[in-house]
Amino acid sequence: MTDFITMPMLLKRNADRLGDTRAAIREKEFGIWQPVTWRGYFENVRDFALGLHQLGFKHEDKLSYAGDNRPEGLYSELAVQSLGGAIVGIYPDSHLDQVEYIINHSDSIFVVAGDQEQADKILEIKDKCPNIIKIIVDDPKGMRRYEEPILAYFKDIQKLGRGLHEKEPHLFDGMIQKVRPDDVGMINYTSGTTGLPKGSMITHKNMYSVARGQDSVDEARDDFEYVSFLPLPWIGEQEFGVYWALYKAFTVNFPEKVETVQENIREIGPHIMLAPPRIWERMCSDIQVKIQDAVWIKRMAYKWFLSVGYRIADHILNKEPLPLGLKFQNMLGYVFLFRSLKNYLGLARLRHVYTGGAPLGQEIFNMFMALNVNIKQVYGMTEQTAGSIMHRTGDIRLDTVGKPIPGVEFKISDSGELLSRGDTIFKGYYKNPEASAEALRDGWFHSGDAAIIEDDEHIIIIDRMSDVMKLVDGGKFSPQLIENKLRFSPYIVDAVVIGQNRPFITAMIAIDMANVGKWAENNQMAYTTFADLSQKKQVYDLIAVEVAKANESLPKVAKVNRFVLLYKELDADDDELTRTRKVRRKFVEERYRDLIEGLYGDREEISVEADIRYKDGKGFRMKTIVRIRQVEPTR
Repeated sequence: MTDFITMPMLLKRNADRLGDTRAAIREKEFGIWQPVTWRGYFENVRDFALGLHQLGFKHEDKLSYAGDNRPEGLYSELAVQSLGGAIVGIYPDSHLDQVEYIINHSDSIFVVAGDQEQADKILEIKDKCPNIIKIIVDDPKGMRRYEEPILAYFKDIQKLGRGLHEKEPHLFDGMIQKVRPDDVGMINYTSGTTGLPKGSMITHKNMYSVARGQDSVDEARDDFEYVSFLPLPWIGEQEFGVYWALYKAFTVNFPEKVETVQENIREIGPHIMLAPPRIWERMCSDIQVKIQDAVWIKRMAYKWFLSVGYRIADHILNKEPLPLGLKFQNMLGYVFLFRSLKNYLGLARLRHVYTGGAPLGQEIFNMFMALNVNIKQVYGMTEQTAGSIMHRTGDIRLDTVGKPIPGVEFKISDSGELLSRGDTIFKGYYKNPEASAEALRDGWFHSGDAAIIEDDEHIIIIDRMSDVMKLVDGGKFSPQLIENKLRFSPYIVDAVVIGQNRPFITAMIAIDMANVGKWAENNQMAYTTFADLSQKKQVYDLIAVEVAKANESLPKVAKVNRFVLLYKELDADDDELTRTRKVRRKFVEERYRDLIEGLYGDREEISVEADIRYKDGKGFRMKTIVRIRQVEPTR
């Protein structure tokens, strides 16, 4: 691959070719889907870029965007890249110290705040961020009385840019032409599971290469629909909602708000969908709970036709032809069950459907394959510009993450680490030459993942090399594998497996409050809070059955021996999870050290005190008794 094109050039190409004939973006506002054509997309980017230029934004400068998924997020990104600069994404639910770190470390001179909440965050730390020239607010609702001179408003910056365009109509096109494929267009901060996040420098060549590689495996059309609901700072959402969308000119839809995502997906009926495991797990849980509440005939139909779907999935996975009788049963299943379920979930029109960000449990794969929703695993890291390995249609293996996309080469090091090189590999870590040299040594990117490459090019990801654990007797196991098995249960939302240098494996489990709460109501069991519900003996009995089920499909060395139910959900606001919901193992193990020691002691109960923090910043100190439960094998 040598003929690389920058993201702004792709936008201009789409605007010239499609003009006002097709929607590039839709956003639902006040209950109505508002379309923006490709010409409108280009003009919005142009006006904002020229406005920033008027305010002093130069080549290689940075702008941070903190807000929900909205068209203005894309306008900001493409505008900055048109000026030869880099966009820096900030998760909208980030703490103040995280926001401050990213703004300062990235040397951002402008910040676009999505709304009043985000603007208040930036205003609170502006004195600690001396490089900021302007805080630009997208949605000024509720900010009429704000008089800080550092504030500006998105539409005012665009108005400033339109004035410059009228005076110099060829200026913007000339700016786009100066942007080179090797220019850094994004600084994307890693999850920071083991320390401070590092800023990965992503070039236009990286962006273009991953989009072209993705499309060469699963071709998209310009009449496809995509719903952008995953955070824009996540590299996976960038690949699908920005790079691939620009490459193939399909429509990106933005939900009205976070709470209406499922409803909006149902309205749009996307052709392409990317979701992390937690979304697919939540869908499975919702289906299972709703079926439990259905009348008996529907429960019987579900049980029967799902078993048909499982048999069909087995034939597909084994690349075997479907018997005529099974085809007929599948047709009946579609008419009486699968069609309505897929319509309810908004999955009826899907052509390309993916999961990424973490491994998806085999049970989840099987369930969706039974519904004829053929989820493909996509593997990638921020440093690889997202999906560099993926399954192919008709060649899905549940034990692998697929094969490399064109343009990326993989091999396994002598220590078992997965290495890669190619056009999607990042330029290095911003202001961290030591970490860059370590990650890119010998001309290969070192992923830190333990993996195996099969003879048919399929790649098996075992776990993070630092996370593979070993019992005192030398038996090795992957905690991620066990946690995925546990999360298949509709009653378990999170699990953290313990066992490094221990005699056996234990788990700390967080219940799914909605599903367990409904189960408790159906069984006429009174409760008050999450902590109260989680420590009920009946709930421990319920979860013990679920853990025993998971143990049945695990090798002997990986079976969970004891578990404890946490008195709260793991939360990114408490630094227990990253913003992409990856567990910060070392932090969690330190925070819950008393529970872990209890799991390996002889006590059946532990008295704990913990500081609980609410979303509004308020908190209290909670005292409770936590039970410890032995797992009995199922009979």
